Amino acid sequence: HLNKSTAMGKLKQPKRNSASAASPYAKAQATTNNVFKFNTNVGQHILKNPGVAEAIVQKANLKPSDTVLEVGPGTGNLTVRILEKAKKVIAVELDPRMAAELTKRVQGKPEQKRLEVLLGDVIKTELPHFDVCISNTPYQISSPLVFKLLALPNPPRTSILMFQREFALRLTARPGDALYCRLSVNAQFWAKITHVMKVGKNNFKPPPQVESSVVRIEPKMGSERPGVSWDEWDGMLRICFVRRSRTMRASWMGSKEVLAMVERNYRVWCAMNDVALDETLVGEDDEMEIDAAPEEEEEWGGIMDEDGVDDVPAFFKEEQQRIAREAGSKTKSKKKKTRVAELVREKIRKVLEDVTELADKRAGKCDENDFLRLLFAFNEEGIHFA
Repeated sequence: HLNKSTAMGKLKQPKRNSASAASPYAKAQATTNNVFKFNTNVGQHILKNPGVAEAIVQKANLKPSDTVLEVGPGTGNLTVRILEKAKKVIAVELDPRMAAELTKRVQGKPEQKRLEVLLGDVIKTELPHFDVCISNTPYQISSPLVFKLLALPNPPRTSILMFQREFALRLTARPGDALYCRLSVNAQFWAKITHVMKVGKNNFKPPPQVESSVVRIEPKMGSERPGVSWDEWDGMLRICFVRRSRTMRASWMGSKEVLAMVERNYRVWCAMNDVALDETLVGEDDEMEIDAAPEEEEEWGGIMDEDGVDDVPAFFKEEQQRIAREAGSKTKSKKKKTRVAELVREKIRKVLEDVTELADKRAGKCDENDFLRLLFAFNEEGIHFA
């Protein structure tokens, strides 16, 4: 827990969102060393080139009435330029030393009243309303930040975000590309993504190991915004991409965890819609390969696949723990199978083979329309994911 610092003027502790997922920032510690060092463990690479900072702010097309959220402001090289164009800046900074440096930079100046510094982890912070987001993004939170911005009920008009080059390429990857993943599908489904500019590693202090890119994310609004639930869409995609290179049939029908989750959700839907269920036992569950392990971590130029380890759906982990408990007991008990389980399995087969004909296709080759057809077909069968 970080205490308020009296030296920081208008420095606020953000509200915490207890429902948030764990963040890679959790391990970050404030250093006690008097020598000012950059903590590269939390992705601290300060943008030092004023020309690049100016170009990034220009790309945001700011209005004088805009409130701008800046993530990871560091010492304020971007912040001071944003303050020249916008009404207000809300800067979220994890490192109290950086926050103090930033506050000192505007102290006693007219801009001081228009800068609000929030000390904490942006992923766990309940954010006030803002019009535009600008970020020299700490690389560990690239994926969580994109998902957080896209899932907001009132997303910012535009976001200008600096990422590691390979992560930016994942955002814009198309079906069949090596970097195409759940992030690609989600980002392009909910927003228009544009690659704005490349930024070389020598523009930072200290220089990162890889090159960077700036992207513009403009959420689809009004009639363009997809009329599906974010949680349900993302919930289905998580299953499709747990094994990106497997066929849909293998992902959905070759995993006890997925079948158990779908059955559980189907039972909830039936209860809510007064649909009677046949609980007759039909024997024991067949032995099946457990597809619970997360996708092998792939690394592209220093970026770990963030659709990997921490993104494995919770039901996989729960089922894994149950299986581990049973494996550890002396008397192994097979799970009794009911007609409901058979019905759910048949519904999945019907959706994949008969309705969408996607059974033999791999998630990495499917496009937005394929996933939409899949979600619609599952919903028609009473199968939901949120």
